[in-house]
Amino acid sequence: MDYRECVELVGEFHRRRASGRDFPALLAELGHPERALRGMQVVGTNGKGSTCAFAVAALTGMGLRVGSMPSPHLQEPRERIRIGGVPVSEAEYVAAFEEVVPAIGAIEATGATFNGSSLHAAAAVAHFRRAGVRLVAAEANIGGRNTVVRSLGLDVKVVTGVGLDHTERLGGTEAEIARAKVGAARDGDHVLLGRLSAEAAAAADEVLAGHAGLTVWRLGREIRVEPTDGGRLDVRTPLGVHRDLVCALPGAHQYDNLALAVAGVDALVQRGHVPAYADGQLRAGVASTRWPGRLELVAGARVRDWSGRVLLDGATNVQGLATVVPEIARQVRTADRVPAVVVFGVMREKPAARMLAELPRDWPVVSTRSDSADAADPDRLSALRTGGAAYVEPDVVSALGRAGELAGVGGLVVVLGSHKLVGEARTALGLAPE
Repeated sequence: MDYRECVELVGEFHRRRASGRDFPALLAELGHPERALRGMQVVGTNGKGSTCAFAVAALTGMGLRVGSMPSPHLQEPRERIRIGGVPVSEAEYVAAFEEVVPAIGAIEATGATFNGSSLHAAAAVAHFRRAGVRLVAAEANIGGRNTVVRSLGLDVKVVTGVGLDHTERLGGTEAEIARAKVGAARDGDHVLLGRLSAEAAAAADEVLAGHAGLTVWRLGREIRVEPTDGGRLDVRTPLGVHRDLVCALPGAHQYDNLALAVAGVDALVQRGHVPAYADGQLRAGVASTRWPGRLELVAGARVRDWSGRVLLDGATNVQGLATVVPEIARQVRTADRVPAVVVFGVMREKPAARMLAELPRDWPVVSTRSDSADAADPDRLSALRTGGAAYVEPDVVSALGRAGELAGVGGLVVVLGSHKLVGEARTALGLAPE
């Protein structure tokens, strides 16, 4: 196989729309590489990737080798398998698939079915075994109870938060979605809960009450995050106070993600999965966190004849947009340039009208689509925009060009919506996968 063949195979499995229920059989066929793994599983509507990125940076700063498996990727599928936060090479990605694909072939004859998430998760744990990595931060793609990474048996579970997203799969209320996500927990786990509405918190408590031997830490109770006068953060967990932490990812919403990551590291210490550490190691690690496509500012962007600033954020749902728009508005005011011009595109199943309603009316919106077969039609998106200037372009490069013309030289273009859209924008701007 070569890299492109692997990518095409993943696409084929995604198009099958199968479940990942037979993933444990695939792990068995591979000789149970997951049994050597320890670490944390991160679920939640928003903030999963950032929380994992903080945790990986912290653990790497402690001198540990840690694997991660973010989902989805931005530019290249190989971004879904990482060690120390760095994506594997194309050759390493292929080698992992060459181990997994024959295993799938060996058991598909029994009627087992697999999806794209199954392939990537199996390839990740196969690579970790080959690389001698035993510590992982695994991001669930959708839900928690039925996500394939639950089969890895990681006993620290982090729930970043709950919002209305993927309602067609998880349920139409926060209570139903909370049950699906907190359902990742098993007896004996160490569970960390982010900020939840009263409805979601009640549902979470209901699920947790059905398990024995849990340790539960909640953000705002056992876990606290406190900004300091110096613009840094203190994070308190039952293991102690971690002072003067730098939040390397922009936006005040990242404070909670950083706190959950730090608490997750302390939970790993308490479980005996990682050694006790010096606070200086933690401090240096989290300060080095990088996570592209999350309020990522490209200050010297160039598209065709336009030059200016581009801000990229994979805000894929209403809650995500409501969170980042005030942060973007602050940047607009700081730069004394109004309005920002938005390039917008989402997948078909998203509540696009409600998402667009979160944008200020004086921000022109250029609707477009990524090259995903599931991307929403940009003409339909433009028709949903009310009370503001609306434009349509057929692809990301054209949309960036039009947005640049509207923003003017030195202006601010904001790319919002699907991760695929953000990834294509990064590629168009000449940014390498990271």
